[in-house]
Amino acid sequence: IGALILTYAAVGGTIEFAFPQLGRFNVSGGAEILPEFVALLFGLVIYTAAFIAEVVRAGLLSVPRGQSEAAAALGLRRGQILNLIIIPQAKRVIIPPLTNQYLNLTKNSSLAVAIGYPDFVQIFTGTVLNQTGQAVEVVLITLAVYLALSFATSAAMGWYGARVAFVSR
Repeated sequence: IGALILTYAAVGGTIEFAFPQLGRFNVSGGAEILPEFVALLFGLVIYTAAFIAEVVRAGLLSVPRGQSEAAAALGLRRGQILNLIIIPQAKRVIIPPLTNQYLNLTKNSSLAVAIGYPDFVQIFTGTVLNQTGQAVEVVLITLAVYLALSFATSAAMGWYGARVAFVSR
């Protein structure tokens, strides 16, 4: 999403807030959402949500059943069992594959070119490449930006993974 916002700003897009006005035959003003953006957002959300849901499900099922049974025997309610026992243990299993899914989401956002949405890749490889003719430099800049985004995502998830890791004595 951040890459999409940067691309929108790079192509000269402005953010205006105007109240819609009802005309005789149509409505003017208000927010305008491009159908390409809706298609991109819908596709990426559905595709990535399916994988993330499976990662979370597997992480929750990785906690032994005895943990929740023992917590219930102590008199904890279901919400307390989830918050205090199951989720903290499941996070340790969920973080690594979740990091991979976030990195895949970053890379998959470049597929917006296929539906005609002017994203980061299309700006660099289309507009800049056509105006400068320097293909190697343009592709290297695009690669560097995606590499920086991947490193930032990986570093943030690595930091979070270290925070929830088991602490040894």
